[in-house]
Amino acid sequence: MTSTTLLLPARARLAQQRLPPALAVRLARAERAFDATHGHGLGQLGRVLDVLPRTWPVAAATRQRDAGDAVGAAWLRADPAYVRPDINGARLLAHGPALALDLADVDAFLSALRPLFGDAGVPIDAPDPSRWYLRLPAGAKWPAFVPPDMALGDDVFDHLPGASADQSGEGRRWRALLSEAQVVLHNHPCNAERLAKGLAPVNSLWFWGAGVLPGSVRTAYTSIATDDDALEAMALLADVATAALPTGWSSTPLVNLGSSANADSALFDLRHVRDLAALERDWLAPLHADLQAGRLQRATLDFADGHAFVLTPGQRWRFWRRALGSLEA
Repeated sequence: MTSTTLLLPARARLAQQRLPPALAVRLARAERAFDATHGHGLGQLGRVLDVLPRTWPVAAATRQRDAGDAVGAAWLRADPAYVRPDINGARLLAHGPALALDLADVDAFLSALRPLFGDAGVPIDAPDPSRWYLRLPAGAKWPAFVPPDMALGDDVFDHLPGASADQSGEGRRWRALLSEAQVVLHNHPCNAERLAKGLAPVNSLWFWGAGVLPGSVRTAYTSIATDDDALEAMALLADVATAALPTGWSSTPLVNLGSSANADSALFDLRHVRDLAALERDWLAPLHADLQAGRLQRATLDFADGHAFVLTPGQRWRFWRRALGSLEA
């Protein structure tokens, strides 16, 4: 492998933490870069995958991986969700895999939901217990949908279908359909059984990821390690090797990816990281050791705010540069 990229959260997420001294020196000596197109299109993920048209149709991508039948239709994720009312509204507390549904649960819930969605012309099914799908009719239009991870812990009323963009008929239609589904789920006996077992109920659905399979997905990377379901599914459309994210950097990371030793560009998705000291210990320090030993020629730290640090072995001679005081310096 000649190069690697680490996808990282926006610098502001980590900037309040003290920079480890060795990392502060390395970053001061690194090349800096900024994506001038940041804030437009797909943002950070657009630097990973070149998707045409420039959308992020998660439902179609995961459907193709899960069932192999996404071609020729538009799809919408309708994932199981747990919403808890509070004094100020209702908050999304869990969705998808976090609910740990088994096949019996899914069959019971879907049996109750199928008449509702069938009558609405958007049949529902679930090839995976944590990923439920609606098949949209030809020519369907849809409002803006928000990914569940962006709404987790928030008041759901701020993220209802179409709520942030308009009050169009489509937005109202999907909000009404969601309300009907919530009534069905609220009254379902399976939820009483889950509560008795100490499990969260499934009392709502989360609509998101609408779209059709993209015409083209390309990437410069030969391998992508991620625990993000959407990124993995989109990467598979680009015919790139994918794997679960390892717990830390290794001098032979491509072994973890099951990829060829001749592969020359690996990406590791660390957007979830919030502990700067752990990032240095588990990833950046051992990565730096491989740079200095000549096992790696280039490493890019790609932050979600469009900024990047590019590390190469020869930068160790830039001893005149003063250590950074913070990531945002």
